[in-house]
Amino acid sequence: MRYILTLCLSVLSTSVLAAGSLLTPLPHMPKAPDFSLSDLDNHSHTLSNYQGKVVVLNFWATWCPPCRAEMPSMQRAWEVMRDEDMLMLAVNVGEREALVREFSQNMAVSFPMLLDDQSSIMRHWPARGLPTTFVIDPQGRIAYRAIGERRWDRPEILNMLRALKNSAKSPIDAGHEQEALKVVKAPLVRD
Repeated sequence: MRYILTLCLSVLSTSVLAAGSLLTPLPHMPKAPDFSLSDLDNHSHTLSNYQGKVVVLNFWATWCPPCRAEMPSMQRAWEVMRDEDMLMLAVNVGEREALVREFSQNMAVSFPMLLDDQSSIMRHWPARGLPTTFVIDPQGRIAYRAIGERRWDRPEILNMLRALKNSAKSPIDAGHEQEALKVVKAPLVRD
């Protein structure tokens, strides 16, 4: 418990600086660890089922001030993202469903809030305290990480998410190398 408190205080001390920051790329883009968790409506969410979409995956808790502070901007970002076929998931770490439900209702959050009451999922991710958020590319790889609070509705962050989504439309990124070669070998046509 002392370790978690120390970790949260260190994240809290940097959260004011982080709120204005963008996202940190993970250079090797590791594969995102798969999991299945239920949300507040008892719908099951399996991360690998969302391959093909950009997923913003936030680890948080109700007792964490920076987590609470970034939720309104996450909701505003979600209101934009859901119309652009991107997904936001918030994984609550170690708390009872009733507490998370009350928080969700008070904050008017409508994106899926997943329940990890045993705190077992976060251990498999390169997280450093709460909040830690990962952005997963359409191929299921961790592209970015954000440690501490962010303003998720900042145009710069939303544009980073859109660019990641659009990069999946490239024939090479989508695994269609042969189609890409045909495009490269096509004869030049002049008007």
